[in-house]
Amino acid sequence: MSQEDANLEARLAEQEAFEPPESFVEQANVTDQGIYEEFEENWPECWERAADLLSWDEAYDTVLEDGNAPFYEWFTGGKLNAAANCLDRHVEDGRGDSVAIEWEGELGEERTYTYDELLDEVEDVAATLRGLGVEEDDIVTLSLPMIPELPIAMLACARIGAPHSVVFAGFSADALATRMNSADSEYLVTCDGYSRRGDALDHISKANEGLAGVDHAVSDVVVVDRLGDDLEHDLADNQHDYDELVADHEGATVEPVSRDAEDMLFLMYTSGTTGKPKGVKHTTGGYLAYSAWTSHAVLDIEADDTYWCSADIGWITGHSYIVYGPLALGTTTVMYEGTPDYPDKDRLWELVEQNGVDIFYTAPTAIRAFMKWGSEYTEDHDLSSLRLLGTVGEPINPRAWKWYYKHIGNEECPIVDTWWQTETGGMMITTLPGINTMKPGSAGPPLPGIDARVVDAQGAEVDAGQAGYVTVNNPWPGMLRTLYDNDERFVQEYWDEYSDEATDEWVYFPEDGAKIDDDGYITILGRVDDVINVSGHRLGTMEIESAVVGVEGIAEAAVVGGDHEVKGEAVYVYAIPEDGYEDREADLEEEAMAAVLDSIGPIAKPEEIVFTHELPKTRSGKIMRRLLEDIASGNELGNTSTLRNPDVVDDIAEQVSTD
Repeated sequence: MSQEDANLEARLAEQEAFEPPESFVEQANVTDQGIYEEFEENWPECWERAADLLSWDEAYDTVLEDGNAPFYEWFTGGKLNAAANCLDRHVEDGRGDSVAIEWEGELGEERTYTYDELLDEVEDVAATLRGLGVEEDDIVTLSLPMIPELPIAMLACARIGAPHSVVFAGFSADALATRMNSADSEYLVTCDGYSRRGDALDHISKANEGLAGVDHAVSDVVVVDRLGDDLEHDLADNQHDYDELVADHEGATVEPVSRDAEDMLFLMYTSGTTGKPKGVKHTTGGYLAYSAWTSHAVLDIEADDTYWCSADIGWITGHSYIVYGPLALGTTTVMYEGTPDYPDKDRLWELVEQNGVDIFYTAPTAIRAFMKWGSEYTEDHDLSSLRLLGTVGEPINPRAWKWYYKHIGNEECPIVDTWWQTETGGMMITTLPGINTMKPGSAGPPLPGIDARVVDAQGAEVDAGQAGYVTVNNPWPGMLRTLYDNDERFVQEYWDEYSDEATDEWVYFPEDGAKIDDDGYITILGRVDDVINVSGHRLGTMEIESAVVGVEGIAEAAVVGGDHEVKGEAVYVYAIPEDGYEDREADLEEEAMAAVLDSIGPIAKPEEIVFTHELPKTRSGKIMRRLLEDIASGNELGNTSTLRNPDVVDDIAEQVSTD
């Protein structure tokens, strides 16, 4: 590292706040600080600005109906169609030749869809689904990887008023069966297989295994032939080849079904504390308006942008910020099938350069991997097209934030660190990039119109700097309406903890810990169950992880609580050294211990720091801390079948037992 680079690193390390560049502010979609006060004084009518981003078949009568709280309704009386808002209106406005989807296959394939072409494909598939017997309000399950057929099928379902339920392609056969059973879904769109790091993965066998576990008759299965001759497969009697079936309806005209604002657009299943997935219900008007508005205000998306969210559409981030939000605004949305490190670790930056990406939205997990690999993978690519960066999925520690800011954004791109959930439908806590100062490690203030607070166990707001729990004290358009076929669980899961039914005061509890500073910026500390109780002191795992990863040479860390005969629980750290630091584990351990003591205090001192080449992660990239807790406590290891790297658990357990 040159002296100039060293000086730059030192300056960034000390800096705690960053202003958005003037050049960005001059062109940003939202620049008026008064927007916060405007929402506060004119709530909920201010949400009309979100609804105004859409085209309505029939105007809504009321912005918010709250007479049956917490079963809130938004834009009641209004009618619209989500597919028409994402496609038809842009074509009618003369933008049919503009690119809607730029798809990059893992093996180098490319497909470009203009809005004209995407509308044609969606109509063909909508006619195909109708031909199979799919009717309005039938739930269609989609189990597809990151190929264009997935958003096409989603929009085709929306066009005919059939809610879709996307099941992440990496999920197991049992997960597919569970979700189809819960939704009583009789239709499945899937594929033969897909490529991952150059290997052909058999998906149809898993789908068939899942179908065998569905406890009702499945009418039809449509199978996309993704791998061709690389994967031979036979189709059952009720299974159809996608291309052949769609070809029979080529050139079809399918008028979009006008849906009530409160009609269901899709189901998204998410993990539940009881182990049974929860079917989160999102509706057409409120969800689409909120995803469009947050795409406009937070991601600063304009119609002439090329925008890339690197998530999988199998998750809510992909629904809101690859498909519905960006396409509702008429922009170009990039889809990528592969992984960040195949065929080499510069693949993403190659695609940013190749496509002239303006806005890039990714996960802290990926950023930590980029850090580990080193900045040399970015240096050979021109990333000057980038205007805005974003993070999603989990809190980002300050060191990773600053690396992202420097090496990807060249200190010229604001970063929006967004906190939200499957249930919220869209972003809730984050900076507005044209207005707010950025504080690395802190998501930021609640968005205008979002009354998010940090409270103690009794519901009283905590003092600045104190740890507590996030609550949201008013409804918002993108919120889930209920859990599918389970209103009682909906109330119990999200509203019981802090609400007072007697006074009709309803408070949404997302089960995340947080702290708030004097400026109203909220730092997410992790899930409530990611809190360690050491001798009666509650410590957020994220806060400890940030301290550990702040040590130069440590790329990633997971902190868990383990049984301790004196403290009740003790802090255990599992850390991955950066490339080139593997032989310095003793030094890294000493520095990490010191960092935790300096940042939090002696109460948080780790009982043990274990260095490993990898952490156990699910197929979606989330660290499976439960297994690390089992290792720390010496418990029998639980099920590892959902991991993408199950062998690493045994490796870590063996290492701990021999230390």
